[in-house]
Amino acid sequence: MEYHNPVLLKETVDGLNINPEGVYVDVTFGGGGHSKEMLKRLGAKGKLFAFDQDQDALLNTIDDERFTLINENFRYVKRFLRFYGVKQVDGILADFGVSSHQFDVAERGFSTRFEANLDMRMNQQNALSAFEVVNKYDEEQLKNVLLLYGELRSAPAMAKVIVDQRALQPIVTSEELKKVLNKFLPPRHENKVLAQIYQAIRIEVNQEIEALKEFLEQTPDILKQGGRLSLISYHSLEDRLVKRFIRNGMFEGEPVRDMYGNFEVPLKKVNGLVVPSKEEIKNNSRARSAKLRIAEKV
Repeated sequence: MEYHNPVLLKETVDGLNINPEGVYVDVTFGGGGHSKEMLKRLGAKGKLFAFDQDQDALLNTIDDERFTLINENFRYVKRFLRFYGVKQVDGILADFGVSSHQFDVAERGFSTRFEANLDMRMNQQNALSAFEVVNKYDEEQLKNVLLLYGELRSAPAMAKVIVDQRALQPIVTSEELKKVLNKFLPPRHENKVLAQIYQAIRIEVNQEIEALKEFLEQTPDILKQGGRLSLISYHSLEDRLVKRFIRNGMFEGEPVRDMYGNFEVPLKKVNGLVVPSKEEIKNNSRARSAKLRIAEKV
């Protein structure tokens, strides 16, 4: 079984416009597919640093003196690059999706296809798991998680049902959670709604939105002038943040304009939105929601 089939492989690496002697970062190493392609385009003096918080990803490390794999969340990218003596780089690649491996290993609890304990931790060392979210969050917290991260209109009712049920006994497995929320799962849309529920809990467990914001805010400092960002998102919450940050240099509000109505931002977009071809989606169904945006440090 492949650990992960990299999405938009050529397009994402092409977007970095790689300098063979440059320094690059793959902040979502996973199975190493994007990193391997980047190394192919680097010369003897090039360097590639990769990040992944998942212990399982360490098994995929690449034996290459130009390559360094750092077992950390990409929200700490600036700190750990500084540790290695790197202040600025020529390009950064990020694929924000859950890896195929995380979906396919049942006990990790990421997939709606398997019966498993509620977990969903990308970093297995973290204390917060899906079990804690489902069984310890109060009703208001649960409602907010399901509404904000799952965009579920039934979030208030779902949260109440979960709280009522767990008062009788803890909700331990994915199948138990599914049974508790069964009345919110219409047969024709069961998989879609379940996916939204899982997405919401997973985002909360891994603090994905906070981590994404912290990462993006560091990129203008880390990139050299003319350096590139190549970013793949899989759901609208991520993509909106990426799009706004590239356009405005912030996530909320509008940048300050001068008397002529102009404003300065640290990044500029390169070309338009890139999505997978029909052929790629046919060969890798998990690519279907991917959106690639490329930006350059001004």
